[in-house]
Amino acid sequence: MYFALTDEQRALAETVRAYLADRFDLRAVRAVVDDERGDGHPAGLWRAIGEQGWLSVCVPQEHGGLDLGLLDAQVIAREFGAGVVPGPWAATVLAGAAVRRDGSPEQAAAVLGPLGMGELVATVALRGPGGGFGPGGITVRADAAGRLDGAASGVEYAHVADVIVVAATEPNPPGTASAASAASAASADVDVDVDVDAGGSGSGSGGGIGLYLLERGGAGVRIERQAGIDGTTRLAALTLTEAPAARLPGSDAAALADLLRRGAVLAAADLVGVARAALTRTVAYDSERIQFGRPVGSFQAVAHHLADLHVAVTMAEHAVLYAAHALDEGRPDADLAVAVAKSKANQAAGDATAAMVQYHGGIGYTWEHDTHFFYKRAKRLIAAFGDSRQHLEQVARLTVDTVS
Repeated sequence: MYFALTDEQRALAETVRAYLADRFDLRAVRAVVDDERGDGHPAGLWRAIGEQGWLSVCVPQEHGGLDLGLLDAQVIAREFGAGVVPGPWAATVLAGAAVRRDGSPEQAAAVLGPLGMGELVATVALRGPGGGFGPGGITVRADAAGRLDGAASGVEYAHVADVIVVAATEPNPPGTASAASAASAASADVDVDVDVDAGGSGSGSGGGIGLYLLERGGAGVRIERQAGIDGTTRLAALTLTEAPAARLPGSDAAALADLLRRGAVLAAADLVGVARAALTRTVAYDSERIQFGRPVGSFQAVAHHLADLHVAVTMAEHAVLYAAHALDEGRPDADLAVAVAKSKANQAAGDATAAMVQYHGGIGYTWEHDTHFFYKRAKRLIAAFGDSRQHLEQVARLTVDTVS
């Protein structure tokens, strides 16, 4: 079967790429990175993202959206990765996906329309301090009245988000329908729980899992900025003390698993965008950089390494495309496709950005050069929604472990 982007999807990629080159290039990115006290959320860029419809790509038509799929969203994510674009686009799209899938009609109406227009910023808080992505990493607890207690860490743009989708454990007693449903979903989706060490902070015996809509300025909500190596994003810690929140009524462990899969694909798409841009810029530089009277890129060792990287990045790009397609179509191999895509994207981006630093010579190690934008963004995203070891273990569980 021949599998490729449609003409419309390629046109979307070209539109995003052209806009960024003209209106938000690496000089604009540097301004955000250098402004360490800033919120990392350029208002003009966010307005443009909303006007261009890049936030409404997965919003249903009844809420003013384009009603497209994850395959279309990953097109935008890839271009944002290539441009190391700052801002809460991915976090907002992911939060919107949770509301679309599991929210009530009233919640969808209140969130999805403004979200698609760029009038609302959203994010997701899915793990606690030091926790992995999955049920075992959740350290927020919900009581029967929907109040949240606990902490979440590494929450992207929590300080500017209007609403936050929070994963929380629930005190469903053993034997109830809700608890049984959550336990069944957790068992069925164990392969998506990339947190291999619950560390005693998981959902607890007999408990369920839910997703909750939380207002940033609500009672009992404390947000503290966290330092990170990647200046193209901003992270925060979330501390909740009896914070009132609205449960997404369709949410459970399976909903969390779906959200993690989608997050992994968006992160992988960003990573392959980073990898392709890093490789392209490195090839261009070494085609002009002269050593011993010849372009550095003409040396066999360099040329062969860059050729190998091109193959690796190309394979990762196609793995991400298929993973997004598999989730959109509900294919039975979606879990495997996501694990393959994220592990390949991690490897390709890590190798391509490391080569970018090395093959730019001494200047590649300096703050003044742009190489570190790509390298640090890759480092952050490689750990997001499961690192390579965790996803490769998942590949093994879904393939080798199923062979009788």
